[in-house]
Amino acid sequence: MTIFTGAATAIITPFKSGEIDYENLAKLIEFQIENKIDAIVVAGTTGEAATLSELEYKKLLKETVKYVANRVPVIAGSGSNSTQKAIEQSKWAKEAGVDALLVVNPYYNKGTQKSIIAHYKAILDSVDCPIIVYNVPGRTGMNLKAETILELSKLENIVGVKEASGNFDQIAEILGLVDDDFAVYSGNDNTVVPLLSLGGKGVISVVSNIMPKETHDMVKFYLDGKLNKARDLQHRLNKLVKPLFIETNPIPVKKAMEIMGFTTGEIRLPLEELTEESLPSLKLAMTELNIIGGN
Repeated sequence: MTIFTGAATAIITPFKSGEIDYENLAKLIEFQIENKIDAIVVAGTTGEAATLSELEYKKLLKETVKYVANRVPVIAGSGSNSTQKAIEQSKWAKEAGVDALLVVNPYYNKGTQKSIIAHYKAILDSVDCPIIVYNVPGRTGMNLKAETILELSKLENIVGVKEASGNFDQIAEILGLVDDDFAVYSGNDNTVVPLLSLGGKGVISVVSNIMPKETHDMVKFYLDGKLNKARDLQHRLNKLVKPLFIETNPIPVKKAMEIMGFTTGEIRLPLEELTEESLPSLKLAMTELNIIGGN
């Protein structure tokens, strides 16, 4: 089962006066769908999921499902370093009506490859919902090896992996091992086309918060055999990637969307607003890409 092929946006969570701003969340979702995005990922890293209370998490998922209204798949981030918490959040997500779960490999605890497989099996035993594994060693401190991804791919309802290791030897090995119906998605916006060339099915993107149509088109062009157009869009999007990660995600992307005229609200601690030193490079990239006008 492939949940989506193309580009999914790891959508930001707008806040207002310390609460989730659902009015502006609905506007962000409409912007995404109007610009051909292929799926929405809610309550991920970019959505500041780690700062959400239980009540906020449940309502955010329910409202997102309601706003999307079956127009594209909704994928909920439901992972945790606590297996029991990951099970609970996965159950809540399933009850909210999401189409799939994005489950990060456990962080901080630093389990073994074997224990991580056991972690995913425990979730699968508790929740009947498709799962996309999320391998992001830069945040978790633990890399899922290619052979571990292969073992996970054999489990019913593990349908794909968001690969953000940045290790192309590993990515190529994964794609050479797994079956064609197991989806490998890029977790890095700057290397989507290279991953597609190895057999990947798309990207779970931060950049697409700002440029959803271009991100969707890049993947579609590649899959349609329009390789030069896909390559050109990759180079275009890459101009924005570095400034979007000049500080911890989602600090720069929320500022970029604010500059575009969206209401995104505050960043929750332990993160803070983009520093004045980082702002010029972000604005310059947005101006060069005609996202905003120059002075």
